[in-house]
Amino acid sequence: MKKQPFALWSRLARFVRITVLGGVAVLLPILLSFLLLRWLYRTGVALIQPITRTLIETAALQELAAQTVAVVLVVAVCFLTGLIVRTRLGNWLLESMENYLSRIAPGYSLFKETLKQLLGSGKRPFSGVVLGRVFGGNTLMTGFITDEYAPAGRVTVFFPSALNPTTGLLCHLLEEDVHRLNISVETAMRTIISCGGGSSVLLKTMDGDVEQTGLESGGK
Repeated sequence: MKKQPFALWSRLARFVRITVLGGVAVLLPILLSFLLLRWLYRTGVALIQPITRTLIETAALQELAAQTVAVVLVVAVCFLTGLIVRTRLGNWLLESMENYLSRIAPGYSLFKETLKQLLGSGKRPFSGVVLGRVFGGNTLMTGFITDEYAPAGRVTVFFPSALNPTTGLLCHLLEEDVHRLNISVETAMRTIISCGGGSSVLLKTMDGDVEQTGLESGGK
């Protein structure tokens, strides 16, 4: 008879714990999204603050109106810049500036190419997505093929860091330690930026490749 109240209390405690965790699982992404949007808004406001202050002082605009005009001006500048770089002279100026920035800021080129991957535009420095086995263990890391050496059987793979894909590891792996995945670079890059969110797609693809390889080996 004494065990029944204890069992009821355990079930009640388990119900409360599961319910609270369920609430956290629902509310936490919403809260993080709100914090991210607030951070982006404050960052954007801070970036256009000099323009906003100038408009308030010279045109006597209210702060909200000045911010709106500032955003429109920034968008217009981006549009005009895009038009200019489409011309031969603009393209030459852009290449000269990028060459200079690449010399004084080594991470500029990688950052630019990573951004292009996220936007789905520009040339692709990565020829494929892989799950690489590194350091001789069973740990798999998401990476991108940057070069291959057929005679030596080596593959150069760049493994970006989570949240900040402009940094990471550069490894020269044996072909047998590289699992090539039939997914887009954009899909893999999203899983890296989201700290692994959606990586099940990568693992399912790899499992399919492994099963197919196993069937082919068995057939031999």
